[in-house]
Amino acid sequence: MTRNFKLVIEYDGTMFFGWQRQTAHASIQGELEKILSRILNQEIKIHGSGRTDAGVHARAQVAHFHAQTTILPQALQKGVNSMIKHPIVIRECAEVPLNFHARYNVRSKEYRYYILNRAVPCAIGRNYAWHVGKSLDMETMNRCSKYLVGTHDFKTFENTGTPKYSTVRTVFSAKWTSEPKDRMVFRISASGFLKNMVRNIVGTLKDAGEGKISPDAFEKIMASGERPLAGATAPARGLFLHEVIYPDIS
Repeated sequence: MTRNFKLVIEYDGTMFFGWQRQTAHASIQGELEKILSRILNQEIKIHGSGRTDAGVHARAQVAHFHAQTTILPQALQKGVNSMIKHPIVIRECAEVPLNFHARYNVRSKEYRYYILNRAVPCAIGRNYAWHVGKSLDMETMNRCSKYLVGTHDFKTFENTGTPKYSTVRTVFSAKWTSEPKDRMVFRISASGFLKNMVRNIVGTLKDAGEGKISPDAFEKIMASGERPLAGATAPARGLFLHEVIYPDIS
């Protein structure tokens, strides 16, 4: 009997060339498919809620796969976690209806981006935040962030290669907050994201925080649809896929 399994996956993306399976490089999808195929003694193809780029992390990526097996979800979770030799952990494993799809059923996603904002960089944890030595004005960054909320064309923040027919997305919330030890975190929740969209937004907001862009200028840049007018792409290491939300599937 064919069953559908939903996985909630945490991973450190530092050593991977992104989520999507690749022939010549290590990927999260590829590593999981290899282990699951070995455990279940059949070819397994998993489908994620979306791709994360090389170096991007996830606290709760979601994926699903179909398999013919009688194994319990808890046993499958334990088996994968005991066998995988990379910084990947299955946080949850559950059986779901056959029509559940990790990508197509997504209602919203939340990403978080971390900046270490101080003169001196860190040695421990350097793969999980962008070090910005110049002091950033968080109030200005939040004034700019308000323009992101709502349904807009985000073409300005799209890198080439987005396999989408439309660049319109709905952002539900976008805000910077401070955390201990000179850290800033940007939380953004949306119906979906374009390729490098969060990192391009963060790079532009960082320029605003340094006084290079005013909130009015940010609004005009966003409305222009011209990628060259926006800031540089922020490094992948500060970005985390924090949560993926679905309609009730119970």
